[in-house]
Amino acid sequence: MATTLFDAVLFDFSGTLFRLEEDESWLADVTDEAGEPFDVHRQAELMRRLTAPTGQPVEMDADEHHAWTNRDREPRWHREAYLTVLRKSGLADPEQAQALYRKVTDPDCWTVYPDTVPVIEALTGDGIAVGVVSNIAFDLRPAFARLGIDDLVSVFALSFEVGAVKPEPEIFRYAVDALGVDPQRTLMIGDSEKADGAARSIGCAFELVEPSPTAERHDALWTALAAAGITPTEPGAGRSS
Repeated sequence: MATTLFDAVLFDFSGTLFRLEEDESWLADVTDEAGEPFDVHRQAELMRRLTAPTGQPVEMDADEHHAWTNRDREPRWHREAYLTVLRKSGLADPEQAQALYRKVTDPDCWTVYPDTVPVIEALTGDGIAVGVVSNIAFDLRPAFARLGIDDLVSVFALSFEVGAVKPEPEIFRYAVDALGVDPQRTLMIGDSEKADGAARSIGCAFELVEPSPTAERHDALWTALAAAGITPTEPGAGRSS
């Protein structure tokens, strides 16, 4: 069994365990106000706006801003907020916007990082509890079930279910309480210093990973664990050569 100062590891979802990486077909028919297709640069910017963990990607009026700031608390606000982002990013056709939004909120459309499964398996195999803490407005459990690891995640602290969003301490507190662990023996791993790093406010340790494309990021989770002093029983398991 691994020697560690931690009883539990909490993970962010987007940009940490999974990443939204568009299929070319998603944006193939997307057009702007003039009916022109989005070029590759506009497509990339559109996806960035849909996946950025913090910040406001477009100008918004008061009602739109309210939906945006509360998007991860309530599914209807999430839908309204992202349809606003798509419209103000130049995607004029409502049907195209709704079709793209459905992709964004479909767990089957998210791509898993290469080390996600082996890391979760290694941790649980060593008796370290695993939780997922996510600012999100849809049920992401099917993404884990598809990989056969949903039963290895002991708690899903999802903002729209918990009623709190990162960086609010309540969502982290919910996760550690549900796991029955001491925050000071809990590590949080995520891609946002502001949102995920707020786990420190309740006493958790924190390690940052970059939300790079999945094809370019092979072992960041292993590296984060090692930086925190967690060494899995099989340190090389799941690493790409």
